[in-house]
Amino acid sequence: MSRNEARRRFGTADLRRQTEGVECRKDSGVVDEIPGAYKPIERVMADQSDLVEIVAELKQVLCVKG
Repeated sequence: MSRNEARRRFGTADLRRQTEGVECRKDSGVVDEIPGAYKPIERVMADQSDLVEIVAELKQVLCVKG
């Protein structure tokens, strides 16, 4: 979704909940980068299954925003 739509749809409480366990800013200045604003990676990978082979899965632990 667009950054404006993410700001309309989500708040800082959503951001804190969706980034639990990840060391990052959790304030209104970065709410447009909330994970819920992006397509689920499982769906993206499934849609590209004829082009990719999954060899590893990574878990985010840190996110740095300027």
